[in-house]
This record gives sequence, C-alpha cells and structure tokens, in this order.
Amino acid sequence: MPLSKHDAEVLVNLIRDSFRVRENQNPIYIEVGDSFRRLSSAQHQVVFGRRGSGKSCLLVHLLRTCENGGPHNALYVGIDSIKKLHFPDILTRMLISIFEGLPAPKWNIARLWSKNPVEKTLADLRSLLDAAITSDVEQTHKRHRVGKASLPGTSLTLGVEATAGTDVKEQFKKQKLDYLERHLDDYRSAIKAALPKELHTLHVLVDDFYLVRRPEQPDVVDYLHRLLRGTNAYLKLGTIRHRTTLRRHEEQTIGVELGQDVEEISLDRTLETFKDTQDYLVSMLDELGRSAGIDNASSQLFNPGAAHALTLASGGVPRDFLNILADSIDLACRSGGSAWLTPKLIYKAAAQKTLPNKRSNLSEDAGVDAKRLEAAFADILKFCLQDKRQTAFLVSKEDAIKFSGENEIIQQLADFKLLHLIAPDTSAASGRPGRFSAYTLDAAIFMEPRRRGLDVVAFWEQDDERRPRGIRESRTYELSRMTIAIKDASKNEDVLSDVLSAVAEDAANDPAPDEETDTLVR
Repeated sequence: MPLSKHDAEVLVNLIRDSFRVRENQNPIYIEVGDSFRRLSSAQHQVVFGRRGSGKSCLLVHLLRTCENGGPHNALYVGIDSIKKLHFPDILTRMLISIFEGLPAPKWNIARLWSKNPVEKTLADLRSLLDAAITSDVEQTHKRHRVGKASLPGTSLTLGVEATAGTDVKEQFKKQKLDYLERHLDDYRSAIKAALPKELHTLHVLVDDFYLVRRPEQPDVVDYLHRLLRGTNAYLKLGTIRHRTTLRRHEEQTIGVELGQDVEEISLDRTLETFKDTQDYLVSMLDELGRSAGIDNASSQLFNPGAAHALTLASGGVPRDFLNILADSIDLACRSGGSAWLTPKLIYKAAAQKTLPNKRSNLSEDAGVDAKRLEAAFADILKFCLQDKRQTAFLVSKEDAIKFSGENEIIQQLADFKLLHLIAPDTSAASGRPGRFSAYTLDAAIFMEPRRRGLDVVAFWEQDDERRPRGIRESRTYELSRMTIAIKDASKNEDVLSDVLSAVAEDAANDPAPDEETDTLVR
C-alpha cells in the first residue's frame, strides 16, 4: 500500500532536516553497523567517507552523547570555518579550539591571582595567531634593508633582510612553526593538567580534515598526534580518503601511518557489493521511518524496482540516497499521485539535482585541482558516452602504476561520486592481458533520459560463471589520453560544461522509449 501523503510529508521533512549536520545540533543518527562503538574507543582514528556518507553525523552524535553524561568527554574542531588560513596559522587555530574545549578546571582560590596552564597556553596561542609582519617590515623590504618583526605577547622576534615579500613571509612562517615545536611539551603538559583524573577519555573530533591544504596535511596531523600522545585525549579525524595525505617522507617521516599510529574506520559502502549496500540503505530508511512513526517505510514507498534504482542513482551514499528519495516523493506528490516510487521517477529526481550538486562540491573542495579533475572527467565522459557508448570502463593495473597521478585522479573522481568502483580486480574479455579495475559513470548522467544504442553495463547481475555481467566486456580507458586531455583543457575554461551539453543534446535527439527506464532493473 502506498505511503499516505501525510506520512510522506513527515518523512520528507525529517530527511531534509537531517541533510546538513552542525556541531550545535542533535543529529538523527541511525546505527546500522558498529561505527559508533569503534569511534567511542580509546584509540586515535581516521574516519574515511565520501561526502554524505555520515562522517559529520557520526562525529557530532559522539559529541552529543558525551555531553549527556558518561565516562567520556569530547570537543569538536570544524575545519570548514578556518579552511582559508595558511599553515601554521590553521594549526594554531585548531590548537586554540582544542584548548578552549578542554574540561573547565575546578574553582581554585589561587586562580584569582594567576592563570592556570590552559589559560596561559591560550593567551600564548592567540598572540601567535595574531602576529603578522608589521608595516615597518613591509616598508623595509621595499627599500631592501634589514628589518625585524615581533610576535606580540611572545619573545619571538624575526630578523630578516627583506629582499622580497615572499621570502619575508616564508621566514616568518618558519619562525612561527619553530615556536610551536619548542612549546609542544608545554602544551601537552597543559592538556594533562586540565584533564580530570576521573575522566576516562577525551575525544578530540576534527571534522572535514580534507579541507586543510593537502601538502600541509601531514604536518598538521603529525603535530596533533604528537601533542595528544601519552595523554587521555584521542584524535578522531573525519576526512575523504583520496583528498587526504597522512604522511610524507623527507629526512624523517612526517605524519601518521594507518594501522600503526591510527586506526581506520571506513563509512564508504560502494556499488562493488551492490546487494549489501542496498540492504544497508533500505535498513537506514526503515530506521528513519520508525523515528517518524512509520513502519516499513520502504515497502510503502517502493515498487519492485525502486530500491535498486535508488541505490544505483545514489552510488551507495546515504545522504544522496535520502536526497533523491525526498525529491522523488515530491515529484510523485506534485503529479497528483500517491508517494509510490518507480525507477523512472527516481532517475528523473537524480538527474535534476545530483549532478549539479556534485560539480559544485568538486569546485568547492578541490580548490586548485578542480580544473584538472573536471578536464579528466570530461574526457572519460567523451570516451564512454560518445566514443564507446558504454556506461562502464576498465583501467589496467599496469597503466595505473605507470600513470599513478592520472590514476589518483580517477580515485578522487570516485570520492566526488562522479565515478563508482564496481570491481577492484577483474580480468578483461577479448584476450586483453593483465588485471583491471572497473568503474561506472554516475547513473544520474545517463539514466534519465536514456539513449538508444547506449550499453548500460548491468554489473549488479551475474553471468553464467557467476561473474558481474558486462564488466569484462567493458572497454579499456588508457590513462595516457587523460594526460593529453588535461593539457588541452588549458585552452578551454569550461570543457566539462561543453561535454555535458553535447551529451545532453545527444540524449534529447535520441531518447529511449519511456518504459525502458522502469524495466531495466527488474
């Protein structure tokens, strides 16, 4: 029986209220696996997940749970509000947030006459953050004379022969970093002194770590890890896997190593295990429905192919699953019908918002890399939809090693949900030697409207040998052509928009029959 209009509105409002999570909110958290139990442990951890996978929801849920009592405490550091700061100022700002969030010390009459270690540290860090090259030094370097710059409130003074503004700033940056290094033990001691003896664990939650400039990420995580080591405070980073660099090798290793220094928690559920991902997402929807007083929401919303279509359209990402679901319900209700969803409705909803949102996310989060990523994605679209007319492609393992930078771009496009991994290790048909990774385009690009003659690789099905159907027959994308495409894109400011327009025009001129979209996944 289709979901009533009233229940559908209640569910949609609940979904939309849960779209963006902030640290001052109490998010709707649906625990299907054991991620929360693991995150609550006394371990340094990195939580990996694509945008919308639930990283912020998990971290803020832990923050709220700790506020409601128990043997734990937590503090939250969001990178989004400070992402424009350069290193080491961004690290200094993070340290200020950490010390501001430490448990309040018990009242002591001695505090009337002296600052405690945390207050002293905060004053020190704020002075360091506010320090800048004075106007005198700026004027001095223009005249090519020797000048000095001081850090207000500290004993640090920079002496510099100002031959270039960039040189001055670099020397000043090194002086600031040296100051942080010299006082690291003092800061650690202040943390130890601030933590009550009865406090079992302090969770230091750092959200959206991937927004720190990538070359500086190892330096930031290295400092934070060393700062908290040997205390009852544990670092929890939320980030996107292929937008993150956790270690760097120079004369010594800078950063942390997964499995050694920090534990990994992955929230990503991919299309590689399609049935498991679909079951997880449907379970999440049913749990959300129960919180709104709706039993078996999925069975009241979906026709036989809809759950499959929604999993495919969302790429297995929980927030995209719920976003597309809410938009599909709106489309169904606006058409005058009940909230009964078909694959066609779902693909139509996905096509309206999903791809523009993903492009926007890429532009916002990738920064200087955005143009390269867009150029690479445009070339993959041309290869799949115009040249080969097929929705999936293979990348050889040998090619991935030879063109490691280009292969990294493939991984980043997957993290931005424009591509999806469907087989990490497969052979190829037609006598092609070696091993391959297989990817599919995001379904929002090609499912609505669909074109005649387009081979939609049904990787969720199995052939006679119980292998995913169509993957081995997919064409091989040579990474060398990506190198050329990125180079050529410098002549075109918006090559991706041009390719998307051409693809849309092709689809409009040669649409598939309406019923084909609904019958594809049954």
